[in-house]
Amino acid sequence: MAETQREPVPRVDTGELETALAFLDFSRSCMLKKAEGLSEDQLRRPLVDSGTSILGLVRHLTVTERWWFGHHLLGHPADPDWDFGMTVPPEVSVQEVLDDYRAAIAESDAAARSVGDPAIPLARQVDGERLSMRWMLAHMGAEVARHVGHADILREQLDGTTGR
Repeated sequence: MAETQREPVPRVDTGELETALAFLDFSRSCMLKKAEGLSEDQLRRPLVDSGTSILGLVRHLTVTERWWFGHHLLGHPADPDWDFGMTVPPEVSVQEVLDDYRAAIAESDAAARSVGDPAIPLARQVDGERLSMRWMLAHMGAEVARHVGHADILREQLDGTTGR
């Protein structure tokens, strides 16, 4: 099967922060691309026993962005309404979920750039350790890429579309 959503990985190699953000943004854009051209029903449809849908993955990643960049990196309090689950309530529109993810990405990028140096420790500890923004960026890159892989499989099941 031909890949129909393929694009090249970033060629950014100008510095640690810019390179990490370029690859993270590449994975984020791949996630958003998985949602393009699908109906609301397709976006909400779980195709695996865990109940995961493409829209649920986007919503999960939105909360994940805010958790790591806002809460851990900048030290903002956790929002008691944050839900890391993969279910999107029917009253929340597809456009709201996609727009919220884009907003969370912009907030995250601004947070990382405001800190600047990847060696700076996070404002909040992770499991009792004072880890750096470098670690967090690597973790987020892996987290988003992992879920994009899930979305790849769901998208192929939905309409045969493949690629990154």
